[in-house]
Amino acid sequence: MKWRGFLVIVFALATACGESQGTTGGDGGSGASNGTGGGAVPPGESFSVKWGPIEVPSGTESTQCVVKRLGNDGRLFVNEIHNVLGATSHHFIVYRVNGTEEQPEPFSCDPFEDTFTDAPLIITQRADDRLRLPQGVAYALEPNQMVRLELHYINVTEAPQMAEATSTFVSIDEADVENEADIMFMGDTTFGEIDGLTTFGPRFLKVPSRLNGVSYFAITGHEHQWGTDVYVEATTGEGAAGDPVYEVDNFRWDEPETVTFDPPFKVPDGGGFNLTCSWNNTSDSPVFFGTRVDDEMCFFWAYYYPSQGPVVCAEGFLPCN
Repeated sequence: MKWRGFLVIVFALATACGESQGTTGGDGGSGASNGTGGGAVPPGESFSVKWGPIEVPSGTESTQCVVKRLGNDGRLFVNEIHNVLGATSHHFIVYRVNGTEEQPEPFSCDPFEDTFTDAPLIITQRADDRLRLPQGVAYALEPNQMVRLELHYINVTEAPQMAEATSTFVSIDEADVENEADIMFMGDTTFGEIDGLTTFGPRFLKVPSRLNGVSYFAITGHEHQWGTDVYVEATTGEGAAGDPVYEVDNFRWDEPETVTFDPPFKVPDGGGFNLTCSWNNTSDSPVFFGTRVDDEMCFFWAYYYPSQGPVVCAEGFLPCN
């Protein structure tokens, strides 16, 4: 059922509170045990984990996961994550997870399946995506951290394609860390039928009060194949005009730009975001909200600090209040 995956997104992220064997700079393997390490990883070291590669037949769409050990002997303070995706990828999500058993072979999974207990660190939609956190901001990972790599892929070509993804974490000095980062996911599922040129919004999404005063340093829009634009404003309240924080020329649904801010921006206490989505459905049938590529979505996510935990607001399922 097409709603199942998104219900998991909404209710899981709302309650998530998260927090393979490998060598530095290499893919996760086996042999290390989860536990305490000897202090923090020195700055400038990198740790990489890989999903796949596997061959994807023509016309195949699926979401599959692997679980691997990152390979960091000590606590790891990550200021940069670099993801590289294969040609068939739609999105790629990296979570920190609390298990001890690796699952290196891809297995079927639902989108956002583990967010009841674990939190996404980065959501990637581009072939080459590098998230650099602001100076003094990091994700704090435990020694021998386990990560779950979730890849949603679809092969729209007439020939088999290889699905694969690599995620690389780069460390900074623990002494330089002033704040931990986290992610906020917002959107609307009530846009109804999309047939031809359609625009929905602006829709006001109120920021939960526990995020009062946080700083947002990056933001990304999300639609599916008929999407032509995602536009987001930060605003003082419902009905008020706002300041654009996501306004991308020539928006591409399959390679949406991540807009970064230096300095970061804030949302007024009690305020939120105005979200507008546009589509051009040129198919023979109307399209509605759903989780597959041939359905549609109207979302964005933002990275922020200091961490107040992962946050989700989705009008139509979980009001943003």
